[in-house]
Amino acid sequence: MKTLVQLFSARDFQPWDSVLDKVQHAGYDGVEGFSATYVDPAAFRALLDERGLIMPQGHFGLDLLEGNFAEAVRTARTLGVDAVIAPYLQPADRPVDRDGWGALGRRLDLLDRKCRDEGFDFAWHNHDFELVLLETGETPMDILLDTAPTMNWEADLGWILRAGANPIEWLSMRSDRIVSVHLKDIQRNHETATEGGWADLGHGINEWEDIFKRLAGLPNLKAEVAEHDNPSDLTRFLGRWMSSFRRLSGQ
Repeated sequence: MKTLVQLFSARDFQPWDSVLDKVQHAGYDGVEGFSATYVDPAAFRALLDERGLIMPQGHFGLDLLEGNFAEAVRTARTLGVDAVIAPYLQPADRPVDRDGWGALGRRLDLLDRKCRDEGFDFAWHNHDFELVLLETGETPMDILLDTAPTMNWEADLGWILRAGANPIEWLSMRSDRIVSVHLKDIQRNHETATEGGWADLGHGINEWEDIFKRLAGLPNLKAEVAEHDNPSDLTRFLGRWMSSFRRLSGQ
């Protein structure tokens, strides 16, 4: 099991060498990449190697995966990525009904097969909008996982909480599909709170003990990822997340 930092959390605290120093100092195994870390993959890989950090997984947008798959593969291989994760849909690109989500699922199924042919795992990363019930009584998340039956899932528990859903129920229903989790908390009155309403793991309103018991039983979980979408202090976030993680996981 690896502890990683999603570097989107550190986008406002560059340069990257300083960020990676903080990640190493806080005791993480490595990082999860996103688009800003792919500008010069070889140079970024050198920064990681100098600090003994790894990037076993990364977020790759659908525009890149469907528009220039070869470039995505080159980037992933250069950085040592094993799992390619599709992370997000802009509001204008989100389906509005079951047929639309089914069509997206078929696109993801194709990408899943292409990634596997190249030796990568492939997963979808949720936000809150995939958990809103459609008129059919289904959630978009269920439709995506059913339509792309071998695609993995990176479950973002913070966004599950933000959607008003129960993380333990989702971790139980789809336990065999979850290969990675984003662990972040929310503040009370999160829609108007500071830092975008997010909170460091263990410092928000959620109870985590039972969730960690469930995480320990996931059969295919490979990474637990620290994330905070808008931290005001990167060092605080990295340190408090790791402290809470060690207490909750017993590590």
